[in-house]
Amino acid sequence: MAKLVLIRHGQSEWNALNLFNGWVDTKLSEQGIEQAKHAGELLKAEGIEFDQAYTSVLTRAITTLHYALEEAGQLYVPEEKSWRLNERHYGALQGKNKAAAAEKYGEDQVHIWRRSYDVLPPLLDNYEETVEVEGKTYPAFDARYADVPYGELPLGENLKVTLERVLPFWDAKIKKDLAAGKDVVIAAHGNSLRALVKHLENISDDDILNVEIANGQPIVYDLAADLTINLKKVLK
Repeated sequence: MAKLVLIRHGQSEWNALNLFNGWVDTKLSEQGIEQAKHAGELLKAEGIEFDQAYTSVLTRAITTLHYALEEAGQLYVPEEKSWRLNERHYGALQGKNKAAAAEKYGEDQVHIWRRSYDVLPPLLDNYEETVEVEGKTYPAFDARYADVPYGELPLGENLKVTLERVLPFWDAKIKKDLAAGKDVVIAAHGNSLRALVKHLENISDDDILNVEIANGQPIVYDLAADLTINLKKVLK
């Protein structure tokens, strides 16, 4: 029986500023660092020993994984990074203040963009229209995506498209590890993890709108041999 643990990264600097983050590579806030460390303490108390770790290519998820594994005494665990575990790409909303967007477009419209399963946010016009942070432009001219076919880089995503991006990596890597009985931890993002939760728990398109994943609170699944869920619990 394998265990799968999902951890949403700790609070990022842009979470704290109420900005749409998406693929922009922001760092953890001080609170986020403490949340990541606390996640590791919870995992240590739970007594889970991991065989494999996965994370996105975004700093806030990578550092969350490292802080958590260090606190759990398991920084040696092999890890693999994939852009397919990145946060949902918020398109032209990235870098915008959420409250200001609600004032401009209306709260109902912004809520639909944020929470709807299949409604896309305003898309980037092209890859040159991106957000710059500390001189870095995302995502088309970022070295971490050099091996990704140009046409696969998103101009904006909803949860449906995010799930379609995540699933190939799930099937090719994570699912195989779990089927082999390995205990796996994934440190990723609110929406890439919501996509996985939807898939794992067979949650409907409507019901997934109400699913929230808190920063730094590990979700632990005990999985049967066929990867159905025997038990789920959230560590707090």
